[in-house]
Amino acid sequence: MAFEIEGKVIDIQPVTKVSDKFKKREFVIEKRENGNTTQFIDYIKFQLVQDKCDIIDNSYLNTEVKVFFNIKGNRWEKEGKVNYFTNLDAWKIEKSGQNKPASPQPTGHLDDNLPPYISADEAESGGELDDLPF
Repeated sequence: MAFEIEGKVIDIQPVTKVSDKFKKREFVIEKRENGNTTQFIDYIKFQLVQDKCDIIDNSYLNTEVKVFFNIKGNRWEKEGKVNYFTNLDAWKIEKSGQNKPASPQPTGHLDDNLPPYISADEAESGGELDDLPF
């Protein structure tokens, strides 16, 4: 299932070559929402992989965009300890105000009212897990 979300690009990392056959690029959008009395700000990190690494460049920095993405979850085990991690894999980025795609893509809508998910391991380690495979 595909999702989409709008926000402002606030960070774009360089392409990272993870292995001879795998490369990725990460970027962060700032998503702002107004509540009754408070403004909520989320910082959401996405990754682009392989041939998608080139769909963003520094011209997107501080620009409002719509990001189309898939949610990918993985299980990873090392020395008998099992960890799970989730990636937001972007596959298309549109600057706000651009025309919509000619053929509609299957989309869902991210429920921005849910609190961010933090695993028990992340909470205990202060948000960092050791020896992750990336």
